[in-house]
Amino acid sequence: MTAYREFYRGRRVMITGGLGFIGSNLARQLVLLGADVLLVDSLIPDYGGNRFNIDGIADRVTVNIADVRQQSTMNYLVKDRAVIFNLAGQVSHIDSMRDPYTDLEINCRSQLTILEACRYHNPGVKVVFAGTRQVYGKPDSLPVTETHLVRPTDVNGINKAAGEYYHLVYNNVFGIRACSLRLTNVFGPRQLIKHNRQGFIAWFIRLAIENQTIPIYGDGSQRRDFVYVDDAADAFLRAGANDACNGEVFNVGGSEPISHRELTGLLVELAGSGHVQYIDWPSDKKAIDIGSFYADSSKFARATGWAPTVNLRDGLTRALAFYRLHLDQYLDATNLPPTGGRAASA
Repeated sequence: MTAYREFYRGRRVMITGGLGFIGSNLARQLVLLGADVLLVDSLIPDYGGNRFNIDGIADRVTVNIADVRQQSTMNYLVKDRAVIFNLAGQVSHIDSMRDPYTDLEINCRSQLTILEACRYHNPGVKVVFAGTRQVYGKPDSLPVTETHLVRPTDVNGINKAAGEYYHLVYNNVFGIRACSLRLTNVFGPRQLIKHNRQGFIAWFIRLAIENQTIPIYGDGSQRRDFVYVDDAADAFLRAGANDACNGEVFNVGGSEPISHRELTGLLVELAGSGHVQYIDWPSDKKAIDIGSFYADSSKFARATGWAPTVNLRDGLTRALAFYRLHLDQYLDATNLPPTGGRAASA
């Protein structure tokens, strides 16, 4: 076992958003490493929290259903935790434009709530924040490095950028050790698939499994990079155990970009079902689309030794197998249009 994984044996760890997609997969790795794991989740409908996500490890973690916006609750929960993986958030770009105030509360103000709790009740803690590539906006050049301007195209990106900067300020001024991982498109088991407002790949997987139409905006030429959820969880483990990451931001993305056209072709091939349709961009989604995006993750690789280990084909194969087995735990049929799927942007 490598040193960063051994670091977590017996370590008291907290994951906000712990019943969500990345949080629950991270929890599974921490349980295997012998950590004392506290999962905090508000289980707000449609945000991705799902009790089934901890099926098989529920008796080895502690779950607290709580809202990170509540200061007194956070003051209590952060006590005595050595590492906090701060994954709680509102991740829908479309929802952030429709309801900017809720996005502000969850992605911006609540980050201060957590950090203030740490400042006054656990100043020795290490915090790893789940950032996003969305803070960059439309890239000037590819691949995108951390030196690229922060120039979000939507409310979600603005509030996530603010939440990230709060972590850096608290690291630099108050000594709360913190860093941010700017994630690209994470995919895999336990991702929300009952609606299409939290990105597109999980929604495409659902449509393929159900032999529905997978709609793509435009000609499908825009490119993205994808990182399998186990690799993303490993990135959090490495950052949490490595103080060389403190005060820094890092891209965490996939190894090779792929176009939407190639992605859906691969997905349909692997699923053996589903079909693709190209449609015009809706004006509201086109206004916040960033075009092609893929990240340069070499800074994080140099700092921690991280590298993605699961390629897109293998990751999609695993995800398809998981949802075919457990679809009923993630499916809400009322969210699927009777004549087929709606397209999703990322």
